[in-house]
Amino acid sequence: MNGTTEPTGGHADPERRVRVVLVDDHRMFRTGVQAEIGRTEETGVEVVGEAADVDQAVTVITATRPEVVLLDVHLPGGGGVEVLRRCAPFMGAVENPVRFLALSVSDAAEDVIGVIRGGARGYVTKTITGADLVDSVFRVQDGDAVFSPRLAGFVLDAFASTDAPPVDEDLDRLTQREREVLRLIARGYAYKEIAKQLFISVKTVESHVSAVLRKLQLSNRHELTRWATARRLV
Repeated sequence: MNGTTEPTGGHADPERRVRVVLVDDHRMFRTGVQAEIGRTEETGVEVVGEAADVDQAVTVITATRPEVVLLDVHLPGGGGVEVLRRCAPFMGAVENPVRFLALSVSDAAEDVIGVIRGGARGYVTKTITGADLVDSVFRVQDGDAVFSPRLAGFVLDAFASTDAPPVDEDLDRLTQREREVLRLIARGYAYKEIAKQLFISVKTVESHVSAVLRKLQLSNRHELTRWATARRLV
C-alpha cells in the first residue's frame, strides 16, 4: 500500500487510461457517474461495464477484467462485500490485479470497515466531485488507499484496536496460489470452476490441491473445508 490519502482533484497525465466497471443498483446514478467521469478523452477513464447486483457484477468483472471497480456497498445479492469475496482471485492476481474503490452514500463505520476488510483499496462517498473521483480512480489503480475525509479514521481505529493475528504455521507453509485454491475449494467450487476463475488448467488445480492436502496433512476436500472454515478463511 503506497499511502492513505484523500482525493485531491485533478488528473495529472492526460495520456494515461484506466478501465473501470461501475457497480450500483441505481441506474440513474450509474448514468450520472458515466456522464461525469466517462468522457475518456478528457478524463482518461473508460467505463467498460456496468452492473446492478452481485451476480451481474461478478459476471461483468470476470468478462472485462478492469483495472478499477467502483463498488456500491449495498447491492442486491449480498452487497459489495460479496462481490469482493467472489472476486478475490482477481484482486490477488500477480499481473493486472483488479482493484476496488467503494463509492457509497453510506459513511457508516461498519460499512467502511467491512469493505476494506474485504479487500477494497479505498472508500469515498457519493458527495465526491467528478474531478476528485477521477483522481481517486487513478490513485487506486496505482495501489494507493484513498478515503473521503474522516473515513480513514474509522479504518485506522478499527485495525489499531484489533490484536495482531497469531502466526499460523500451517497456513504459512502454503504459497499464495495454494491459498487461493484452498479458499475456493472450501467455498464449494469444482476444479473446473477454480481453473476458470484463476486462469489455470484443471490439472494445475489438481496439483495445487494435492500439495495443500499434503502440506496440511489432510485426506480429502471435506477435511480441507473444515480446516479452512475453522480458521475463518472461507
